[in-house]
Amino acid sequence: MNTSPWTYILVMAAVSYAIRVLPVTLIRRQIKNRFVRSLFYYLPYVTLSVMTVPAIFSIAEDPACGAVGLVAAILTAWFTRNLFLSACGACLAVLAAALLL
Repeated sequence: MNTSPWTYILVMAAVSYAIRVLPVTLIRRQIKNRFVRSLFYYLPYVTLSVMTVPAIFSIAEDPACGAVGLVAAILTAWFTRNLFLSACGACLAVLAAALLL
């Protein structure tokens, strides 16, 4: 089965749009359930992690380089609380690990 890339893009756009629009249109009052509120609060972070972590380990030829970059990003984020510095630190750590390994 040969499917066009545009089909994938359109399906992805429809799903993304539905996920963003349906809660706004279906839920008109304030959500008081603690579980649902925490679900909506943490959902963007979980989604970002699920998309990012596999890419971290597959970015370099050796997954160990990706692990070094992940540890560097976590430590940099923990101590500086700066996303830009964390990304730069992770990139430099992966580069250094790739050159050394």
